[in-house]
Amino acid sequence: MPKRDIIVIGGSSGSAEVLKTIVRALPEDLSASVFIATHQPAHVPSYLAQVLAKVSRLPVERAVDGAPVETGRIYVAVPDRHLLLFDGELRLGPGPRENMVRPAVDALFRSAALTYGARTVGVQLTGHLNDGAAGLLAIQQAGGLAVVQDPLDADAPDMPRAAIDLLDPDHVASGEAIGPLLAILSRTQAPASEPPPPSLKMEVEIAAGCRLGSERLREFADPVALTCPDCQGVLSEVRGARPRRYRCQTGHGVTARVLESEQGLQVEAALRLAMRVVEERIELVSRLAEDARGTGRNSVAELYRHRAAEYRSYGEILRRAVLAMMPRPGAVPEANDDGMQADEDGEEKLG
Repeated sequence: MPKRDIIVIGGSSGSAEVLKTIVRALPEDLSASVFIATHQPAHVPSYLAQVLAKVSRLPVERAVDGAPVETGRIYVAVPDRHLLLFDGELRLGPGPRENMVRPAVDALFRSAALTYGARTVGVQLTGHLNDGAAGLLAIQQAGGLAVVQDPLDADAPDMPRAAIDLLDPDHVASGEAIGPLLAILSRTQAPASEPPPPSLKMEVEIAAGCRLGSERLREFADPVALTCPDCQGVLSEVRGARPRRYRCQTGHGVTARVLESEQGLQVEAALRLAMRVVEERIELVSRLAEDARGTGRNSVAELYRHRAAEYRSYGEILRRAVLAMMPRPGAVPEANDDGMQADEDGEEKLG
């Protein structure tokens, strides 16, 4: 009988430390393959694999396109590529970003659900917003197991809470407990997998770089009056998706929560641009008023003075709107990286 021998782990902000804790606890005779995807900047080197290798009793390596999946190894996603699993091989998908990131946790989870079904154990770690929740649900619907880090134990509890809100996890555990739990689960038998929905295969193919197009998109999504934050194309809502999420015809995927966050950033940027233009208008009409007074055109000067005062009131409204949108003190913005940076000597350190 097949075992739970495929372990996929996803996380974002704050995940580097908990990953070290998990990897340190995995036994050297682990009868499973482990795959890790964390949010990373596209053009910044990631040293997560090297850092994990220093504490692991298992071989740890950066994912390589076309490499075979081997038991007892840990594979770490690389920047700017989705980490995908296809029939015993790793694939580095150049497909569109999902939830504004590549690699995306959802993409890894979906590919594991599609290819390995009930053999899969999905692990959702700390992070902001809700990438990974839909993919973890796909794993569970295929017969696999869903493990979620306890939100009270997470540096950024959004991603674990999103998973718990969406589905009934098989296990909720602290970072310290997840590693030993995975060792136990990897020795359990997997039931027969549930057949995947057609849309799951299509979304995995999108992450792999296959063309989507409007015709295929209409097979599982309906157009809505919303704009893709990546390419400004028309979004379509994926039918029956949990959580609510969208795709554009070029393939970008985004959950409603991530879309709302991106729209907030766009609104703030637009307000700040408007503030700049208003301040420039105040400066310009004030100078025009000064010129008018200097040439004895007092009525014109008074007109410009009133206009400057009007613009100042607009500027104050915009300033208050921007301040109202700022995060409250103590809030931590989403960091789309795995927390690993290099110092001046090229050594790994926690960011």
